[in-house]
Amino acid sequence: MTNTVTAVGLDPATLDDVLRVAGSPGFDRWKDQVHRTGGCSDPIHLTGWTLAKDKTTGETLRRYSTDTEPDGRLRVACGNRRASRCPTCAHTYAGDTYHLIRAGLSGDESKDIPATVRDHPRVFATLTAPSFGPVHNRPDRGVCRCGTHHPGDDPALGTALDPNTYDYAGTVLFNNHAGQLWQRFTTRLRREIAARAGLTQRELKDVLRVSYGKVAEFQKRGAIHFHTVIRLDGPDGPDSPPPSWATVQLLDDSIRAAVAHSYTSITVPAAGDQPCRPFRWGTQLDVRPVKAFGDGSDITEQAVASYVAKYATKAAENTGTLDRRIGELSELDRHGVPDHARRLIAACKTLDPLYPDRRLWAWAHMLGFRGHFSTKSRRYSTTLGELRQARADYRAAQERAALGLDDQEPDTVLVLADWQYAGHGHTPGESALAATIARDIRLNRETAREALRDQLADAREC
Repeated sequence: MTNTVTAVGLDPATLDDVLRVAGSPGFDRWKDQVHRTGGCSDPIHLTGWTLAKDKTTGETLRRYSTDTEPDGRLRVACGNRRASRCPTCAHTYAGDTYHLIRAGLSGDESKDIPATVRDHPRVFATLTAPSFGPVHNRPDRGVCRCGTHHPGDDPALGTALDPNTYDYAGTVLFNNHAGQLWQRFTTRLRREIAARAGLTQRELKDVLRVSYGKVAEFQKRGAIHFHTVIRLDGPDGPDSPPPSWATVQLLDDSIRAAVAHSYTSITVPAAGDQPCRPFRWGTQLDVRPVKAFGDGSDITEQAVASYVAKYATKAAENTGTLDRRIGELSELDRHGVPDHARRLIAACKTLDPLYPDRRLWAWAHMLGFRGHFSTKSRRYSTTLGELRQARADYRAAQERAALGLDDQEPDTVLVLADWQYAGHGHTPGESALAATIARDIRLNRETAREALRDQLADAREC
């Protein structure tokens, strides 16, 4: 134990706490709890009890209380989607997002999505923000406007060439209204499709449905943009084929027309010293058809699902801002927030009293953005809730089997429970040990994945 924790450079106080935890009588049970959370960085602590009884006989089938647990607490995963807060729970969230998006592209019978959705028109589109001033970048040809060829990890990328003229206020106001822009886009998209089909919007509903799944991403300059999978279905959703005139090309044309239309814009009124600002999507619109897996295309079902899942666990941290709400601007000094992100956060603070209904300061850590990071239309695919419930049901079945209750009909069991929140997190030593458990789990997962890839490769060669 000593050699392991010393190798990771722990300070003496943390090392002492590691030894305290490892030498405690309940260490093995604590380690089992943390392993069950996947090595969660900030587990929720619960106290309480649960009791299972046979409804007919009154026999007690199972009794559990946290009184026998280490510190009298049960630790459960925090469930935070942000990788910066809890890599373990973010990995689970990313996996759920991957399966949600993938099911809407290739189908999944277990989720009531037929494989025939592969035959429906599908595109992967990226809607970007407009320009708020020139920034340091890496153009495909030549060098940045500043005369420098920036490396990919240069912290200057995305920052303003001239901070004195850059529109920081415009950036955070755009972020703040991006959700409304998306709603206007989806409304206009249906109108554009109907117009190309020679139908009214009411007639369109009887023959076609537009389904989508999307995720938000912050560019390094601090402006939000959306990656989205858009699919055309028949009137009953993925179970029904779209009409023959609903093609990928028609969908592509409709998306471009919807983005360019004046309806797809938001006007933020003047307030104080701020001018009236009309906002619309940026000119950098990318629309690509999604190909079936294995056809050699870069935009495959798997690639799209992986890309969306990757950004589902991120927020504005790549711009240098904080991953939690900010109390005072002085916090930025303590955490070393870079100048570009600092100016965007300060803009939220300045604009907040001018637009009180927009709650800009409350969302300053998100640079004004207040929408959901990943969303989908109702009939696109399964839901995150359904995926979590399936995982919970699977674990409950495992637990029943371990307790010898798998032959007991669920309807005949009465479950009583009382749970109380008792805190969250780890002590410094627990945190170091939990990180080690999380690393071991990741290593085992990667090893299993590589072994599976090797097996599939061998099978193809045969």
